[in-house]
Amino acid sequence: MKLRWCVFLFVFLAGCSSKHDYRNPPWNAEVPVKRAMQWMPISEKAGAAWGVDPQLVTAIIAIESGGNPTVVSKSGAVGLMQLKPSTSGRDVYQRMGWRGEPSVSELKNPERNISMGAAYLSILENGPLAGIKDPQVMRYAVVVSYANGAGALLRTFSSNRQDAIDEINDMDADDFFEHVAKKASGSAGAALYLEAAESAGRDVIIAALRHSRRA
Repeated sequence: MKLRWCVFLFVFLAGCSSKHDYRNPPWNAEVPVKRAMQWMPISEKAGAAWGVDPQLVTAIIAIESGGNPTVVSKSGAVGLMQLKPSTSGRDVYQRMGWRGEPSVSELKNPERNISMGAAYLSILENGPLAGIKDPQVMRYAVVVSYANGAGALLRTFSSNRQDAIDEINDMDADDFFEHVAKKASGSAGAALYLEAAESAGRDVIIAALRHSRRA
């Protein structure tokens, strides 16, 4: 199940990312995962603060930025976890009771970026996705929502949020996996995304195990 989880994670984050060319050549996860692992102490601290798995945070860093804290995408997503100031950044500010939105320079700060990224994962789980009962299904749902938006995910089940949550709760993790996989199957390069995901999944597991042995 752990390998499948990593495959799932990278399929959907890779499939929604415009920052990498997965077609020519196929993406090699080894380097971005290694770079992302250097931020694990911060990821662990942020994960503990927000109740988020630091391995999930690290995996998102690997696929979104390759561990580069200063990268800015064409769409304006910034830093390690590729947060957009006016959307996810603003949501985190509101959650903290702050006005406005984070600056680009703030989001290029590794500790601030990872903290806000972990906060945003928590917002998804405890906001639009609240009510999903199965922990593994929730984990999958958070990943898809981080990449595509929670609203987009829920609309694949129903236009009514509560009806969507109820439908999700009728599924186990395998059913949910298959549902979302079918929705992604029509996207360009889906087979190549899966190939990249399988490679990345193995690298995340190996890197995480090595880190845990050193701890």
